[in-house]
Amino acid sequence: MDSRDFDFQRVAQGYKKRPFLHKQVIERFRKEVSGQTFSHGLDVGCGAGLSSKALKLICSHVTGADISPEMIRVAGEVCEDAQGYDFIVSKAEEIPAAAEKYDIVTAAGVIQWVEREDFLQNLRNIMKEQGYVLIYDFCISDRMKGAGNTEYAAWWSEHYLKEFPKPYRNEHVWTKEEVEPCGFSMLRQVQYEMEYVFDMHSFIEFMMIQSNVNVKIEKGKWDAGEVREWFVQSLGPVFKGEKQTLMFTGYSWCLMRSGNP
Repeated sequence: MDSRDFDFQRVAQGYKKRPFLHKQVIERFRKEVSGQTFSHGLDVGCGAGLSSKALKLICSHVTGADISPEMIRVAGEVCEDAQGYDFIVSKAEEIPAAAEKYDIVTAAGVIQWVEREDFLQNLRNIMKEQGYVLIYDFCISDRMKGAGNTEYAAWWSEHYLKEFPKPYRNEHVWTKEEVEPCGFSMLRQVQYEMEYVFDMHSFIEFMMIQSNVNVKIEKGKWDAGEVREWFVQSLGPVFKGEKQTLMFTGYSWCLMRSGNP
């Protein structure tokens, strides 16, 4: 991944205001490990720091790492009022060892950009044996709860995706056969749904940082003001001046660092 893809102040500031659904993922994981807490965690691809805040709920100290200096700057702002964080600029495959090896690693919305073998081999070197790796992501879907779902689904397919097509991303699902040679076991892989309530303004701000939209803006095909106005005009009949509950789809994979190879 080229850091220029995300190293823009507009995007970094937008990431800071994303729905804090990371917390739900971590709380689910905490139940899976019977309330276990951790000493030193690593948040790979920490972005604007929301995933680091979530990891801190079960971890005494969190190191956030991201390839983008601007994201790291904003992550420092998000977490500046709390103890127990540090942030570094680094590629996911090259994160350096810390004085204390990590006993948990999270990677939220990042593995589609990494070289799997290099990434896992590096993690193996900087993690404790039997440490956990939690890989997860969630994304907005084409479904809305309630009576407005039909209008929203039609807007999604007939307007949004036609104007802002989904760019390519590597959505390969890792298998146990792929991670075991790198020294990890695959404990479980789950999919789930989550809900979030938006008013139209907050939903537009969220959509303004979607990769579909960023591609058009960064290539100069639209400017941000034009995109925002397009959302206002096209979403008015969908939201009707009311708050709406949107559905997110998500997944998480839990790995454990083994003693082999």
